[in-house]
Amino acid sequence: MGGAEPASASESDREVDRLPGWVSLLRAPNPGPMTLDGTNTWILRAPGAELATVIDPGPLDEGHLRRIADQGPYRSILVTHGHHDHVEGVPRLVEMLGEPFDPRESLGGNGLEIQVLNTPGHTGDSVCFLVECEGERVMFTGDTILGRGTTVVAAPDGNLSDYLTSLELLTTYENVLMLPGHGPVRADTAALAREYLSHRIERLAQVRAAMASGARTPEAVVDVVYPDIDPRVRFAAEWSAAAQIDHLNRESAAGADGLDRL
Repeated sequence: MGGAEPASASESDREVDRLPGWVSLLRAPNPGPMTLDGTNTWILRAPGAELATVIDPGPLDEGHLRRIADQGPYRSILVTHGHHDHVEGVPRLVEMLGEPFDPRESLGGNGLEIQVLNTPGHTGDSVCFLVECEGERVMFTGDTILGRGTTVVAAPDGNLSDYLTSLELLTTYENVLMLPGHGPVRADTAALAREYLSHRIERLAQVRAAMASGARTPEAVVDVVYPDIDPRVRFAAEWSAAAQIDHLNRESAAGADGLDRL
């Protein structure tokens, strides 16, 4: 589950139409305010390899899962985090494939080198996958960074302090193609991570000011900071506001610059 708050795009993190030849996209038919155009399911198969890897099979949609199964056989099924729009279809997909998956096997192999990056924040279990094939590297970010808009960090599972640390990590991947869990492909993981960081810091300043002026609940903070929020996603803005308030309170408790604890 992502989010739909607008964010500007610069030339360095522009949308990209072309995918590497060893990556294909199947988009789940679950569009909406939180999923944008739908969940992106990624299928990876190195040139000449028999077995593929699938990332984020998506929701329990029989037609979508059948399209995934038809592009097998698979070596592994990977997920970026545990939200239902990314993992709900996994048990049914395994049934369709009728193949045993050994969790002890290496993620890589078959021409793919896969590195797991621990990137909590959107959820406590969020990861990104850095994949290299034939000298080309791409980053699968799940909902940690979206292809359009900004993601939701929802307390209590989401943690803004962790999220900022994860974004800092992703700023080190310059000129690495970014393939998100929702929205279009973007040209540069690091550039978009920097943009996300800047946006979050700006929002925190706005929330800090709102709290100083008397806004003491997520609902009140949203009224001040997100006055034009789409009613369909107001609940998500309130989740984010709760995470922002928690982050500022933790800063204050640790002696950092911020407000007194509520």
